[in-house]
Amino acid sequence: MVDKTSINFIIVTLLNFVITIAEILGGIFSGSLALLSDALHNLGDTGAIVLSFVAHLISKKDKNKHKTFGYERAETLAAFTNGIILIVICVFLFIEACMRFAKPEPIKGNLMLIVALIGLAANLISMIMMHRDSKHNLNVKSTFIHMLSDALSSIVVVVGALIIRAFNCDWLDPVLTILVSVFILYEAIQVTLKAANVLMESNPSINLEKVKQLMLDLPEIENVHHVHLWKYSDSMTMLDAHINVPTSLKVSDLEKIYTQVQEKLEPLGINHITLQAECKRGIKEKMIVVGKTD
Repeated sequence: MVDKTSINFIIVTLLNFVITIAEILGGIFSGSLALLSDALHNLGDTGAIVLSFVAHLISKKDKNKHKTFGYERAETLAAFTNGIILIVICVFLFIEACMRFAKPEPIKGNLMLIVALIGLAANLISMIMMHRDSKHNLNVKSTFIHMLSDALSSIVVVVGALIIRAFNCDWLDPVLTILVSVFILYEAIQVTLKAANVLMESNPSINLEKVKQLMLDLPEIENVHHVHLWKYSDSMTMLDAHINVPTSLKVSDLEKIYTQVQEKLEPLGINHITLQAECKRGIKEKMIVVGKTD
């Protein structure tokens, strides 16, 4: 059964595809590079929405012997791919805008305005459709942010079309293109870096010293070492660590310690913890040994 989020993805994808075609044709016939830049932005976002939708479907698949963690990282891969595509598009548009300064072309402001208004209306509808689910689904939220940037880009193009129509200042078109490109480039870099950090299993800005102190607050834990802390997906932050405990502890005591550690670290956003109990091995080791690969 197709869920409501999937239906919203399909509708928003179709809307963005229609906007893209309309703005490409409008940009060609009006001579507006700003309109073409917004069209390419929408084309990138259409691909982003499709990837997000496919990732949304794949992430729902159950774990199996081949994917023991499941398929949640499909969404991260989609985000990384979308970010790279957006960066390439922005660089291309920036170069085109700079070339347009050297060889300005006349702009048909009326056609540019009509197409830009259609794009703005469709982007606002897409935003509204994705807003509700964006509150509790990060994948949907990333799509909502794309729609928000699309709406802002459309507003810029509408304002530019009005000014060009009123004052016939064609130089404003490449200026607007550069402004939109810089804005989208910043957003694309942020998304790409975030996705790359997840794929590289980076620490999601959690203070390791605080993690260690919370664990050492338990009297049975004498030392914490061999620590790995990483974000597997948007919904799962994982910790793997070795702890030193007295030799007198029983297995049943360890189970209680594991539960207590889980309760202490959950407020930090760590929701998947694997601990290995040891007695003397590694008792003098630090959490992280710089330069050492485990």
